[in-house]
Parts: sequence; C-alpha cells; structure tokens
Amino acid sequence: MVRGQADAIDPAVAARQGRWGDLRLRVLSSLVLVPVALACLWQGGLPWDALVGVTAIGLGVEWWLLCGRLPPGPGRAATVWAGVPYIGCGTAALLWLRGLPAMGAWIVLMLVLAVWASDIGAYLVGRLVGGPKLAPRISPGKTWSGAAGGLLAAALAGFCVYGARGAAFAAVLGIAAQGGDLLESALKRHFGVKDSGRTIPGHGGLLDRLDGMLMAAPVAVGGVLLGAIGVMG
Repeated sequence: MVRGQADAIDPAVAARQGRWGDLRLRVLSSLVLVPVALACLWQGGLPWDALVGVTAIGLGVEWWLLCGRLPPGPGRAATVWAGVPYIGCGTAALLWLRGLPAMGAWIVLMLVLAVWASDIGAYLVGRLVGGPKLAPRISPGKTWSGAAGGLLAAALAGFCVYGARGAAFAAVLGIAAQGGDLLESALKRHFGVKDSGRTIPGHGGLLDRLDGMLMAAPVAVGGVLLGAIGVMG
C-alpha cells in the first residue's frame, strides 16, 4: 500500500460491508478480552503486571515489524527508537497507577472505562450520524460527531465511577485517547499500512486497540501527581 493511502477504503468493499461490517468481530473479540483485562486489573499484583508486560512485548514486536517496512537508514533507526517512549511511557504508567495504595485499582478502572467508552462512543455516533470529517488528511473515517460522542461517553463512564469529578477527569482522558487514535492513524500512514497488525479480529493489531490507552495513561499519571484525582483515595 502506498504511503498516504493507509486509511483509505475501497468504495466497492465499503459498499459490500456496509457501515457495520466489522461490528460482529469487534463485539466477539471484546467479549473475550474485556473480562480477562478487568479480572487482572482487579486482582492487581502479578496478574496485572504479567498482562501489561506481555502486552508491552506484543506492542514492541508490532512496532519493530512496522519499522521494517521503512527504507534502511537513519530515519528507520530513529523511528525504531521512537517506539521506546511511545510504548514504554504508556505501559509504565499503567503499572505505576495500579500500584498506588488504596485508590490504584479505581483510578485504572476509570482510565480503562474512559478510553473504552471514548472508543465505543466515537465508533457508534460516527457511524450513525456521520457529518464533517475530523482530520481527513490523517484519518478519513473520523468525524466531529464521533469525537463528540466519544467525549460524552468518556465523561459518562467517569461519572459512573466517581461522580462529577470523575466525569471531568474522564473527559480529559477521552480527549487524550482520541489524540492517541489520531497519532496512530498518522503513524500508519507513515508506515503505509491500514492496520498495525492482525492480532485482534475486528480491531487489527495491538497498537490499533491500545493507541488511545498509550496516550491517556500518562495523562492519568499527570492528574494524580497534580492532585486532580487524589481525593479518590
């Protein structure tokens, strides 16, 4: 695939699949992965550390394979090393947050729910409402209506965990997650691919699924350090 066409979809294929062509696979994959992730999150300790560690390794492998698509030279080497902070900061943030005494599980739960809600809200509202494109040069499929739907869904998820304070902070996390999604779309254009991999049916690769989390998790750490959600303890 030629660079700059990473997110383009063939019109004939889109017509056959319809708006919801990937919904079934997305739902089935989520039914398997979500309970495992939540169980490890709630248990904490070794299960959570192992889950995050294995995920980090998978993300690193995907990044390495994507970098292999670039021409040899300093540019490819720099891109390989750029993956260290990109993946490392997000995964380290997830470990640090869960290790917080008393409130760690609840903060990570809010983070996870906010990112998931943002993704689901943007997907559903964007497909149902459509409208003006959010960033057509980066990701032609994303719309302003989807971004608004994702933001509201994230805020609602935060409210369910910790009321008004949770809603405000989850909205910030939702914005960060959507920024991470756009960043990954730009990276896929750089690499000349539509998906980062084929690890998760209906979702693509791990980077496709966790792009928002990689951006939102460090923001959550910043919130804790600044005292924005320290009252949750």
